[in-house]
Amino acid sequence: MGGQRRIGILTSGGDCAGLNAVIRAVVHRAVSAYDWEVIGICRATQGLMQRPMDVVILDIPQVDSLLTVGGTVLGTTNKGNPFAFPMPDGTLVDRSAEIVAGYHLLGLDAIIGIGGDGSMAILRRLAQQGNWNLVGIPKTIDNDVGATERAIGFDTAVNIATEALDRLHFTAASHSRVMILEVMGRDAGHIALSAGIAGGADVILIPEIPYSIEKICEKIEERQQRGQNFCLMVVAEAVRTETGESITQVQCQGEQRLGGIGHYLADRISTCSGAETRVTVLGHIQRGGIPSPLDRLTAAAFGVAAVDLIAEGKFDQMVTWQNRQIVSVPIESAIQQYSTVDPNGTWVKTARGLGICLGS
Repeated sequence: MGGQRRIGILTSGGDCAGLNAVIRAVVHRAVSAYDWEVIGICRATQGLMQRPMDVVILDIPQVDSLLTVGGTVLGTTNKGNPFAFPMPDGTLVDRSAEIVAGYHLLGLDAIIGIGGDGSMAILRRLAQQGNWNLVGIPKTIDNDVGATERAIGFDTAVNIATEALDRLHFTAASHSRVMILEVMGRDAGHIALSAGIAGGADVILIPEIPYSIEKICEKIEERQQRGQNFCLMVVAEAVRTETGESITQVQCQGEQRLGGIGHYLADRISTCSGAETRVTVLGHIQRGGIPSPLDRLTAAAFGVAAVDLIAEGKFDQMVTWQNRQIVSVPIESAIQQYSTVDPNGTWVKTARGLGICLGS
């Protein structure tokens, strides 16, 4: 793929720390090594849907200060599937052809899409429909994209949750309370498990492992008998009730979102153990802020590798981190392998080995 080329880049799905560091790495590699032009596409595929299109030319001076900036300067969205796009009158319309046309109107030779499994599936479908040259970069604080050990944003989210546990520890000890920290994790418990181990939690609940209130109360009582009259507990938002029901909250626009399992557990634990409980819901704080050094490193490696894949003419691929190196895999295989916590995996065994109660 010689000569000057024009490539696009977009961020799709929920924001997280490290996205701007990826954009910076892509621009540096594309401009410095290949003398390509980089077009930033704003608000994910919606930028290609607009006429005129919502895009910006990216150069090195423009992105050089983005390494530590949270969020995404290109904007993003996790709403509006282009194949069933919600219109003002409430109808759903297939607007994929408009997005496909946008790619060609811009004269793009390739596009880099940064997203999770849902975004990757949509982008790949658009690429197949419109004959795009697509390379994917995985990002999600949940770290649940298949085929990669790391996704952009996960490490920062774990750091923030761990710091929250560190801070809650002192209040828990001062007031002899059970402090419950509810963290994000739409379907997987990676954040809760990693932060719980790193933050010294006594109880960790994740959706992959069934639990009982009795087991949790036994752990609290065991600690009380040892003279430890407080308890730190971290729970993933996707954990269900003991009867298998999801706890959700209705948003102002009528949308239902996960949230509330912490308060559900607090009531039952208080009744069962007699302990005074308090709940902290960390929410979107986990997504924001300055990316951790590891997320910056991963972003740099992913961004450079994605540009190099384009130069090599390797498309329909996603860059991944496996065995301490970058490996590219077909996007199709990556999104088919949903990565939840392995109940028999290393981190679960580590938690149990430390005496942490997993509710079972």
